[in-house]
Amino acid sequence: MRDHKIAVIGLGYVGLPLSLQFARSGVAVLGVDTDPAKISDCNAGKGYIKHITGEMIGEQVRAGRFSATSDFARIREVQAIIICVPTPLNKNREPDISYIVRTGESIAPHLQKGTLVVLESTTYPGTTDEDLKEVLEKGSGLKAGVDFHLAFSPEREDPGNPDSKVALIPKVVGGFTPACLERAVALYGQAIKTIVPVSSCRAAEATKLLENIFRGVNIALVNELKVVYGAMGIDVWEVINAAKTKPFGYMPFYPGPGLGGHCIPIDPFYLTWKAREYGQHTRFIELAGEINTAMPQFVVDRVAEALNTRRKAVRGSRILLVGLAYKPDVDDMRESPTFILLDLLKQRGAEVAYYDPYIPVIRPTREHANWTGTHSVEWNQRTISGFDAVLIATNHKAVNYQELADWAECIIDSRNAMSGAKLKAGQVLKA
Repeated sequence: MRDHKIAVIGLGYVGLPLSLQFARSGVAVLGVDTDPAKISDCNAGKGYIKHITGEMIGEQVRAGRFSATSDFARIREVQAIIICVPTPLNKNREPDISYIVRTGESIAPHLQKGTLVVLESTTYPGTTDEDLKEVLEKGSGLKAGVDFHLAFSPEREDPGNPDSKVALIPKVVGGFTPACLERAVALYGQAIKTIVPVSSCRAAEATKLLENIFRGVNIALVNELKVVYGAMGIDVWEVINAAKTKPFGYMPFYPGPGLGGHCIPIDPFYLTWKAREYGQHTRFIELAGEINTAMPQFVVDRVAEALNTRRKAVRGSRILLVGLAYKPDVDDMRESPTFILLDLLKQRGAEVAYYDPYIPVIRPTREHANWTGTHSVEWNQRTISGFDAVLIATNHKAVNYQELADWAECIIDSRNAMSGAKLKAGQVLKA
C-alpha cells in the first residue's frame, strides 16, 4: 500500500527532517505542532534549525508536498501518523511520557479505521503496546491491530553530521501485529532505502535504548580514564588517538564536560526505571550515569585549579564558556552540560558568560529557565581578553582557536580543541 498523505506530529530535530524526506519521496506530508512559530515558519519556507535551510523547506511547500498546522482534526485526511515528540525525564529523573500520552489523546478522536500510527520517540519497552495503545483505543473506540495499525520505529537523527542522510540511515521497525509490521515497513519503504524489521514494538524500543546505552557507557569509561590518567600525568586524548589506529576490536569514544543532547543523558534511565518493574537492577548503566553526571563538577574543579595557579579565586573571576550547544556544529542546546557548568560556576561566585556562534540568545528550556534571554558575547579580542579564564565546553569548528590562544591568557579545554593551536607555556589546562 502506498500512502499518499501522512501526518508527522512534532516538527523539531526529528520530525522536520523526516517530514522533508517523505515529501522529497513524493508523499504529501502534514506537519503538526503546537508551536505557532514553527507552523508559521514552515508554511513560509523559513528555517529554524541550523542544518535545515529555509530553501529545503520552501521547496517542498511550493511543490504542495508539505504544509504545517496545529489542528489535530486534520489527521482525518491522512493514511499514516508518525509521532516525534519529546520524552524527557521529570524532576525525579524518572521517564516523562506525558507528551506521548497527550499526543495520543489529541489523535484518538480523529483516528480513522485503517490508519497506521507509529511512535518514534525514544522510550522504555512497552510504551507503544501498553500506554499509547490504551490512550488511542480509549479515545477512538477502535482496536489496535484490528481497526488501526500500531508500530514503533526509533529515530536515528544525527544533527551536525553532514554524512547523515535520513534516506540512507537504516530504519528499525517493530509492529504490534504482523500486519501492523507489514504496514509500517511499507510506509517507511517509500522514503528510506533500508528497512530493518524486528519481531515487536518492544524489540524496536529496546534497540534504540541499546544504541544509546552503548554510547553512554563507553563515554563514561573514557571520562573515568581521563581522571585516572590525568592523575598519572598521561594525556587521555593522546592515548585515545593512539588506540584508534588499531584496525579491529576498538572504537574511539571521547571524554567531555558531561553528557548532553536528547538521547544519551536520558535514554539509559528509561531502561533503568522499567527494569525495576521486573525486579532487575541495571548496575552497569547506573554506574556509567554516576560517572558522567560527575564530570561537570570535575571540570569546574579544574577551572579553580587553573585560576589558582594565577593567584585568583573562582569567586569574583570573569569566566567565559565557549560552546552552549550539546555537541559541535549544531544549534541544539537540549540537556547541554554547559548549562550545568554555568550554574556551578555562578554558585561559586564567578561572573559567567558564554559564546556560541550558533546560539546568539538562549531560548526557553524546560530545566534552565534562569538563563533564558541571555546573549552570546561578541567574538573579538577586546571581549575575549577581558575574561580571567575561558572554558571550552563545545568544540565548534567555526571557532578560531588560534585567535582564542592569542587573546586569552587562561584556557581550560574539556574537548582537546586547542591541540592544533600555537600556545604559550602553561596557557591551557585540559579538563
